[in-house]
Amino acid sequence: MTVPEHIQTEVVQRFTSGQAWEYMLMPFEVHGNSLKCFGDEKHDYADSLMEIEVVYGIKVTVEKVSASELQKLLHRYYRLDSDTRSGQARSITEIAGGRGFLMGLIEEAFDTYSSDIHVETYEERCRVRFRIDGKLIERYVIEKGNYASLVNQIKIIAGLDISEKRLPQDGRILYDSNGKKFDVRVSCLPTIYGEKIVMRLLTRHIELLDLANLGFTERQLSDYCRAIERPHGMILICGPTGSGKSTTLYATLRRLNRETGNILTIEDPVEYTLEGVNQVQLKEEIGLTFTSALRTFLRQDPDIIMLGEIRDADTAQMAIRSSLTGHLIFSTLHTNTAWGSIARLSDMGIHPYLVANTLVMCVAQRLVRLLCPHCKSKQGEHYVAVGCDKCYYTGYSGRRAIYEVIPMDDELAVAARHEESDIEPFLHERGIISLREAGTELLTRGDTSLEEIVQLLKN
Repeated sequence: MTVPEHIQTEVVQRFTSGQAWEYMLMPFEVHGNSLKCFGDEKHDYADSLMEIEVVYGIKVTVEKVSASELQKLLHRYYRLDSDTRSGQARSITEIAGGRGFLMGLIEEAFDTYSSDIHVETYEERCRVRFRIDGKLIERYVIEKGNYASLVNQIKIIAGLDISEKRLPQDGRILYDSNGKKFDVRVSCLPTIYGEKIVMRLLTRHIELLDLANLGFTERQLSDYCRAIERPHGMILICGPTGSGKSTTLYATLRRLNRETGNILTIEDPVEYTLEGVNQVQLKEEIGLTFTSALRTFLRQDPDIIMLGEIRDADTAQMAIRSSLTGHLIFSTLHTNTAWGSIARLSDMGIHPYLVANTLVMCVAQRLVRLLCPHCKSKQGEHYVAVGCDKCYYTGYSGRRAIYEVIPMDDELAVAARHEESDIEPFLHERGIISLREAGTELLTRGDTSLEEIVQLLKN
């Protein structure tokens, strides 16, 4: 029998987590008082079915599937914890309203390297999803009656107004437990079925932020490190949202953070705290914008300035002006290619000759999901994703950045001044690899799949 991609919440809730794991049954269809369940093809369920009917009044029929498929379904829809294993099951529906569950949820997200927790409600179901390696994975189903209680718990701990349910709100939770201390940014959004909560975990370990660990090739790392040691100019990191640009910038600042220099940043939000770096949180509602902060920075005797993002013409003009007056400027742009930053700045009203005179390096990057080493399988010339309990049945585990690094020289500066768009011959002459070539190298080594590279390079 084909296993459905999604099982309705009301069907899942016919069993508690403890019951599902104890009987090794996964409900998938209900008709009145009869329940259809998936079961292990090698297991005899005769006694269990009789017990369920006598104790709970539910008549169960079993469709047999492989043990691995059953485990996958149970892990997807039911929490397995120490209480469940001991037979003293507490289902998600029983603990969803408690602070203990919320803190446990955050800790689990931390342990699974999740970047965000999504708590969301719909007409018939409520759920919790984790964003792991850039993809949202459903972890828990929450009973409708407990959803509002969980939302209120989150809002209280994040310092939000629980009586305000019509307007968006933003808050913060400081998680400090078991030696783990980090910020959780909370965003509350009213929807037609209730309030949706997204909690962003700012948890990356600063000691791991080393340029050598990010994914640069040896040549790229050498070019990049040479560029960031320049006394002035502008270095741009380009890519779509979620491509790892901030991580690259933080690793860069960590490399340049010395007692003899003055580093200032304006960010939205401040994702890492760096001792010795003066970091400013953007607050547009009170007039603290990228542009206004940058104007003040120039009166603070800076050596290095990091702008979280160049969003508009005013910020672009100020960044160019700052680089022309003897400062090293780092920032990001939402462009698909490194060279695309030239056209983007031109669209913002920056004259090409100014870009040519100030731009030291432009970099483009993407984050590539890596195949799970425990379950990847080779088919033909390439490895493919399979899925197992260690990778939450996604087939992938962890991510790595790939880069296109373009150091500016006199010839490329002339190309920038004339806004030339086709510079592939220039890059080929210099041995500069493109994002496509960097992705192909990962594919050839068996680190990722063809599907991941194709999807990645669409963006």
